[in-house]
Amino acid sequence: MIRTLSPLLFPLSLWMSVCFAATSAHAGKYNTVLDIGDSAPAWNALPGTDGRKHSLESLADSKVVVVVFTCNSCPYAVDAEQRINGLVDRYQGKSVAVVAINVNKVDEDRLPAMKQRAEEQGLKYAYLWDESQQIAKDYGAKYTPEFFVLDDERKVVYMGAMDDSPAGDEVTKTYVIDAVDAALSGNPVAVTETIPIGCRIRIERQRRKSSR
Repeated sequence: MIRTLSPLLFPLSLWMSVCFAATSAHAGKYNTVLDIGDSAPAWNALPGTDGRKHSLESLADSKVVVVVFTCNSCPYAVDAEQRINGLVDRYQGKSVAVVAINVNKVDEDRLPAMKQRAEEQGLKYAYLWDESQQIAKDYGAKYTPEFFVLDDERKVVYMGAMDDSPAGDEVTKTYVIDAVDAALSGNPVAVTETIPIGCRIRIERQRRKSSR
């Protein structure tokens, strides 16, 4: 006997398969572009506050790279500056590179203001600017500050907040430090993704071309 699918069952099964495909196509838990284990998007020839051009490839000697999307104008990002300096100090001589990238294009966030900020605050990490904003799109970064930890194969092993206290005054969970320590030792990262807390990155909207 040939069995036929119930007319009610088939649409349900189709609906479930569509939902599963949509879910599996979703990247991270909180990031809509990257997932843990993905290869990190590379940047090339981005100008830094040090007057040099920077690329991810130039950090090949570093076992771990910490990438943070940040800016001058966001209070959350400003509060994180000295804590990022602390990351540099903590991992001095331990093959960890810390790189900050700013893609905002308002005057207070452009490269001249970044250079002034880096000098005034004594920033110890590379502070780069991407006028095209493409690198933030490639990483799916939406907020400042937003952190990504890359292992020695340049796979993303952590993305999200620096820790569990945006102002840094009541930190009980050090997500970035824990991820870096795990990556350095070759161990799995316990917490791989958290919700970034900060100001929205100011991505410019693309104007639609007229069809006329």
